[in-house]
Amino acid sequence: MDSPRIPPASAESLEPPNEGGAPPPAWIERGTPAFARVGFALFLAGFSTFALLYCVQPLLPEFARHYRVSPGESSLALSLTTGFLALAILLAGALSQGLPRRGLMFGSMAAAAVLNLAAAAAPNWPLLLLARALEGFVLGGVPAVAMAYLAEEIHPRNLGKSMGLYVAGTAFGGMMGRVGMGLLTEIASWQVAMAILGGLCLLAAVGFLLLLPPSRNATVQRGLGARHHLRTWGGLLARPALMRILLIAFCVMSVFVTIFNYAGFRLSAPPYALGQTAIAMIFLAYGFGIFASSTAGSLADRFGRRSLLLAGLGLMAAGVATTLAGPLVLVILGIVLVTIGFFAAHSVASGWVGPLAGPAKGHAASLYLLFYYAGSSISGSAAGWAWEHGGWGAVAGFCFVFVAAALVLAARMREARA
Repeated sequence: MDSPRIPPASAESLEPPNEGGAPPPAWIERGTPAFARVGFALFLAGFSTFALLYCVQPLLPEFARHYRVSPGESSLALSLTTGFLALAILLAGALSQGLPRRGLMFGSMAAAAVLNLAAAAAPNWPLLLLARALEGFVLGGVPAVAMAYLAEEIHPRNLGKSMGLYVAGTAFGGMMGRVGMGLLTEIASWQVAMAILGGLCLLAAVGFLLLLPPSRNATVQRGLGARHHLRTWGGLLARPALMRILLIAFCVMSVFVTIFNYAGFRLSAPPYALGQTAIAMIFLAYGFGIFASSTAGSLADRFGRRSLLLAGLGLMAAGVATTLAGPLVLVILGIVLVTIGFFAAHSVASGWVGPLAGPAKGHAASLYLLFYYAGSSISGSAAGWAWEHGGWGAVAGFCFVFVAAALVLAARMREARA
């Protein structure tokens, strides 16, 4: 339907039919101990994944100076990680159809933490990039599988809230990984900071394993070949509504990563000349993202996804425009607005994937995150050319193109299931 408000009964319509006398799904509902355990476990998964993934972002200017590489080349420390993550997500989404989801996510979290320790000990730039690329590859077992787990185990009426809590965990991890890295680098070194983060994320992996209930509604399917997965992905890509959500994911992540990748270069140069700690503090804007993601998920359950998605994108556009101002306080305000808008839009869009996917939730989640991280990898490095040749004005123009495209796509979405 076209109305942005979803009546309370509409969530019930998302439940799969009880065909052939099969028992109904054993949903986990809000207010139960299991719901709280799932929320905290997936919060830890989001924290660990994004803390490890983005811990190098505040270090990009330092990498450029220390290794004498360009801003665009320094961004490879992040872009390679997200690029390999995007590819791995497809494999993880397919593999998760034949493996217990909890075990796959735990293994990915633990292996990524160990690789972060290896990156901290890397003696040169190429080996650091290798460790970061492998880290992205093993992390692919977390995001797509987490989204599929929530879509399969949480009652549809509570899915927006649970997805919002997971995205809030990603926001908290992204914030603490970046801020903590900046602070620890000032006190000791970036190597020590990365090693400490790796140890913390190992502990988070253990906590995740102890808390998360095993899947009850997932159907383990073994012996599925490449043809099955390709046919499933192809069928999903042929759905216009789902394809629009995938492209929105690419666009919003392109804007978000570009802003944070190159804000450090802008603010470390005159007239701001901020130090590492001051720049790291800007990532506290993620605190607003934690609130925005959990709030947007609940509001989408009540009032409809489309209106919340458009509002989030509008905030992103306003934020990019505000960063063009000269005063530091307005630059920071613009970054905060971009952050709030991004996490609101991402929370709503990611929660929309499951209802649009039907039974192929694992495959659909992997496609969503492929597009999402492709935006980070491709645009995050491509925007380096804009920064080097046109400064912040060119970076903002680069971002406006993607926000405009996302707004057009979002305006064409409908609340009804595809």
